[in-house]
Amino acid sequence: MLLPRIFAPVRAAAQVSSAYLIPSSRVLDVLRTANGFTTSSPTLSFLRHASHQSQGRANGAKDGPGKRLGAKKSGGEYVIPGNIIFRQRGTAWFPGENCKFGRDHCIFSMASGYVRYYRDPLKHPKRQYIGVAFEKDEALPYPQNGARRRRLNMLPVKMGGVEVETPEVQVVMGEVQVEGGAEVETSISAPQRNKSGTVLAMGKKGYAFRESNWAIGRAAETANVVVKEFVPGDRFTAWQKSKARIALNEEKKRLRMAGKKTAKPKKKTLRN
Repeated sequence: MLLPRIFAPVRAAAQVSSAYLIPSSRVLDVLRTANGFTTSSPTLSFLRHASHQSQGRANGAKDGPGKRLGAKKSGGEYVIPGNIIFRQRGTAWFPGENCKFGRDHCIFSMASGYVRYYRDPLKHPKRQYIGVAFEKDEALPYPQNGARRRRLNMLPVKMGGVEVETPEVQVVMGEVQVEGGAEVETSISAPQRNKSGTVLAMGKKGYAFRESNWAIGRAAETANVVVKEFVPGDRFTAWQKSKARIALNEEKKRLRMAGKKTAKPKKKTLRN
């Protein structure tokens, strides 16, 4: 709707005395004079006001919700394998002890423990690392030449020139026991025995101390089971055998179907 643009009706009324009555035919002339118009320009200016609010979002992101980046676990918080510790774009943080990268550069835990945010100048002078410590009072990074703890409470120990992982409760290193006034150095090379007292020798890879594992690993040997040696690479012979087997199965199926009586199809009758 177009409305006349009247700027100062109050000012016009102030200039006119209240005792003076203006005829109805002179009201427009008084308003024009008050607003700066003369009788030579009787046209009035009109202003178009918006009748509806313009469309569009005043607040909020234009590209949808945020990506929820940042720290998901704080320092010292307990995590389990698979927990995401930090989400990021790029490599502001790097995975440290018992952590790995995800495909979107997120860092997640590989073991149960407590989160640590730290730096390791010996590995890189400027990088920031996120790791998982097994104990609440442990600090990262670990000493450079110290024994590294692994999952399942294991420590790497050299035995006979081969590095194996042994339970921490069995490791006694650098201690000296006194027996009858003589110093005897302790070690972890004591033989392992089963319930019957039989000595169990360690396998090639440095494990299989348990009697159940020992029995399972030698079940075929004690039963004199002989397995035919597999000869790899003879694919042509395998293809011939497979082809002959398929042809034989098709022949058997054809003979079975020939022995069965098949029903004759009904004659089609034309409807009038």
